[in-house]
Amino acid sequence: MKVGIIGATGYGGLELIRILHNHPSVSNIDLFTSSDEGSIFSDKYTHLLNIYDQDLLKIDNSRLKELDVVFTSTPSGVSSTLLPSLIGLGPKLIDLSGDFRLKDLAEYERWYKKTPAPAEAVEQSVYGLTEWNTEAIKDAAIIANPGCYPTAVLLSLLPLLKNNLIDANNIVIDAKSGVSGAGNKPSQMTHFSETNENTAIYKIHEHQHIPEIEQAIGMFAKHHSPITFTTTLVPMTRGILATSYVPVTTGTTEKQLVEALEEKYADQPFVRIIKDAAKFGTNQVRGSNYCDIHVRLDPRTNRATIVSAIDNLVKGAAGQAIQNMNVQFGLDQTTGLRLVPLFI
Repeated sequence: MKVGIIGATGYGGLELIRILHNHPSVSNIDLFTSSDEGSIFSDKYTHLLNIYDQDLLKIDNSRLKELDVVFTSTPSGVSSTLLPSLIGLGPKLIDLSGDFRLKDLAEYERWYKKTPAPAEAVEQSVYGLTEWNTEAIKDAAIIANPGCYPTAVLLSLLPLLKNNLIDANNIVIDAKSGVSGAGNKPSQMTHFSETNENTAIYKIHEHQHIPEIEQAIGMFAKHHSPITFTTTLVPMTRGILATSYVPVTTGTTEKQLVEALEEKYADQPFVRIIKDAAKFGTNQVRGSNYCDIHVRLDPRTNRATIVSAIDNLVKGAAGQAIQNMNVQFGLDQTTGLRLVPLFI
């Protein structure tokens, strides 16, 4: 396959390159940018010297349409203007930004504070939560790759919600992320002196992933209730740890919670249910496409604590995008993604 990456110079683009470089079905990777056109890629990222010494290319539909698949790893508000003109021209389109996730365009404008993509393009997009939407992904015109936080949250909650084991009207989620989730553009929030030795909550009740999580819960579990969702920036580069606190329904046991997760993901190669966890952290999935999930029921409060861990740049972005590419081209989902976690 011939692959193109728009937004190759961002962290998501770099992860796409790292993983696709060893993908057995990928023969060529073209790198496109709107900000560093004409520069040598390895001049910007020295770790790719003698690996990707090619020029960064201008975004051009005449070249893009010759490719088999195009990934857009751009800030929100960019791919909404780029991808609609490519629909039907040939390549599969996989968007890692948030521009095609929300079906309600007014909701997109409200939460992202940007002009939404054309309605007809959004209507053709398919939400790319691989383990839950595999059949629709196969023939999608555009795959809207899920956000990193929603991936961690949804994989852990959906089986329990779908089986009515937890109270959909009382979901509280506390999610912590490494700094790479904010992208590689410098900002005060990601400045070293403000992130080092500091843990900071941000976008309280305003995070753009709130409507995405609620939409997916309605889509896959048929529950339509608001959630409480908070996000915290912690002083590490990679990883998301999402902890959900939800009352269980009457009569639900911890055994039932574990069994629901195990049954749903028994044949899914990248979701691991951790039964016994003296400790549970992001290092156990770092650099890999795994999502690890652990659940405990507190009999005193009748509330379940549901924890999930992913690498925000892999399962939360590039890895899941490539997993979706594999589905679209009829490949085994694990192709090119058999990455052992970097524990240390």
